[in-house]
Amino acid sequence: MRARHFPSLLLLAAPLAAQHDLAPRLAAIAAHPRLLLTDATLARRQQAATTDATLRRYVDQAIAQADDCLDLADLRRELIGPRLLAVSRECLRRVQVLAFAWRWTGDGRYAARAVHDLGTVAAFADWNPSHFLDVAEMTHAVALGYDWLWPALTAAERDTLRTAIVRLGLEPGRAAHRQNAWWTRSAFNWNQVCNAGLTLGALAIAEDEPELATFVIDRAIASLPTALASYEPDGAWMEGPAYWDYATRYTAFGLAALQTALGSDFGLGDRDGLRRAAWFPLLTAGPTGRFFNFADAGENARIGPSPCVFWLAQRTGEVAFAAAEHRLLRTHRASPLHVVWYVPEPPAPPRPPLAQLFRGAVPVAVFRTAWLDDALFVAAKGGYNAVNHGHLDLGSFVLDALGERWLLDLGSDDYDLPGYFGKQRWSYYRLASHSHNVTLVDDRDQDPKAVAKVQSFSAERANVIFDLGSAWRQTKVRRGIAVVDRAVIVQDELQFDAAHEVAFGLMTRAQVTIGASGEVVLRSGERELVVRALESAGALWREVATEQAKPQRANAGVRRLELHVRAEAGPLRLAVQLAPRWPEGAAPPPARLLPLAEW
Repeated sequence: MRARHFPSLLLLAAPLAAQHDLAPRLAAIAAHPRLLLTDATLARRQQAATTDATLRRYVDQAIAQADDCLDLADLRRELIGPRLLAVSRECLRRVQVLAFAWRWTGDGRYAARAVHDLGTVAAFADWNPSHFLDVAEMTHAVALGYDWLWPALTAAERDTLRTAIVRLGLEPGRAAHRQNAWWTRSAFNWNQVCNAGLTLGALAIAEDEPELATFVIDRAIASLPTALASYEPDGAWMEGPAYWDYATRYTAFGLAALQTALGSDFGLGDRDGLRRAAWFPLLTAGPTGRFFNFADAGENARIGPSPCVFWLAQRTGEVAFAAAEHRLLRTHRASPLHVVWYVPEPPAPPRPPLAQLFRGAVPVAVFRTAWLDDALFVAAKGGYNAVNHGHLDLGSFVLDALGERWLLDLGSDDYDLPGYFGKQRWSYYRLASHSHNVTLVDDRDQDPKAVAKVQSFSAERANVIFDLGSAWRQTKVRRGIAVVDRAVIVQDELQFDAAHEVAFGLMTRAQVTIGASGEVVLRSGERELVVRALESAGALWREVATEQAKPQRANAGVRRLELHVRAEAGPLRLAVQLAPRWPEGAAPPPARLLPLAEW
C-alpha cells in the first residue's frame, strides 16, 4: 500500500514536531510492514539463512514457538493484582512469533491464529490505563500485528485493529501526556516502555490519524531523553540488571521502529551510555550465570538471551556483544527479533575485562579471576537508597566461586504486598538492610535517603572503596572490597563519637559451621568457603534467623551470619576474608591487612 500524504500536517503538529522534523517524515512514511522488520530486511535474512546455519537455527526456533501457540486457550481480560500486564505480554509474545512465522513461511495458520488473538484483545473494554505499562505493551502487540500482518488482514480486520490502537492505546496515551503523567518525566523503565509502546502504535496507524500520531511521537521524542540519560556514562542501569533488560528492550523497539518507519531516530540513540549498555548485563552476571541482582530482581535472576544486545551490536559494531549473545543462544531458544537484528557470530572475539566500575548514579564494581564457570566473582554497589526499585543496601555485594553463589541477595518480594512501593516498603525484610550483605550499626536499617559514592577503584589491584557515611549517619564509614590471592577481603573502617553495637552481616544458603577458633566454614555439597575475621578483637560470630511470616516470603533455607562487636568511641576496623577452598588444596591463608588509605 502506498503511504498517504498529510496535506494539513504542519497545521496539526505540536510545536515540538517542527523541532524534530516530523512533518515531512510522516508525510513520506514507509509502507506496511514498516515496524522493525521491513520486507527488504526479511528478504535479506531469508537469503542469508540459505548459507548461515546459525541464522537458520534461530529461524527454526522462532517458528517452533509459533507452532506452540496455535492451540492455546484464548486470552482473557484478567487482572493479577492491579495489573493486566501478564495478558499484554502474552499477547505480544504470541503475535510476535505467529506474525513472524507467517511472514517467513506464508503458512496461513499462523496469520489466522494471530488475527484471532488480536481480535480478542481489541474487544476488551480497556487495556487497564490505571497501570499504564499494560496499555503500552498491548498497544505494541496490536500495532506489530496490524503492521506485520497487513497483507493478510481484511479491510474489516484492519478497521477493528486500528480502532483498538487508537481508542484503547493512543487516546489514553495522549491524555497521559497532556496531564504530564509521572512516567512522562521519569528516568526509569516506565518511560521507555510507555513511550516506545505508544510510538509503535502511532507509527502503525499514522496515515489515518495524523494529528494523534504526530502528538504521540512528538511527546515520546521529547520525553525519552530523560530516561536515556540514565545509561550515562557507561551503560549501567540504576534499577539493576533485570530491569536493564526491560528498559533496553523497549528502547530498542522504539528507536528501531522510528528508524524503519521514518528513517531516523532523531538522535535518541546517539549517546555514549546507550552505546556501551550491553556491557552491564554481561559483566554483572557471575560465573554461575546469576546476576548481581540488586534492586527488585529475583534471587535467581540469570543472564539470558536479549535480542536488544544484537541491536546494540549492530549500532556499535562491538563484536563482544554479538559473541556474548550467541553464547547464550547455544543453550536458549532464539526469538524472532534475534532474526530481525541478527549479527553473525564473530570468529575470535576478545575476552571481556575481568574488572569494571560502572560509574552511573548507582555505581557497581565487578571483579572476577577468570572467564571460567568455577572462577571467583564479586560484585558490589553504592548509589542511593531512594532509587526506583532500590533496597537499603549500600555497600552490599554477592560472591560466586567454585560454581556456587555463596553470598547472595534475596531480591524482591511480592509487588502486591501492601505499600510495597509506598510507605510500608522499608518494613519488608527483603527490602531493608537486615537481609543484605552489609554492616549494621545498632541493629538499624540504613537511612532511606543515604547516598554512597565510590572513593576509589583499581582494576589492576582489583579493589574498590565506598564511602558509606550517610547510610549510618556517621561521619566516617568506608567499605573496601578487594580480590587477593583468589579470595575476597571485605574491610570496613568506621569512626564513632560514642559506643555502638556493630554487626557485619552475610547472607547464604550454604550450611554454616562456626568453629571454636572463630573460623566459619560454609559448605555446599563437597565445596567449601572459609570465612575468617582478620581483625575483630572481642567479636563473635552468630547465626541469625531470616524466616518471615506470611504474606512476606518465608526465606526457607536462608541463613544470616553476623560478626558482632561492641565498638567504643573512636576508630573501628572490621575485616573479613572470604576464601574458597580450591580443588588443589587448602583455602588461601589469612591475608595481611592494610589501611584502606593504602589500598
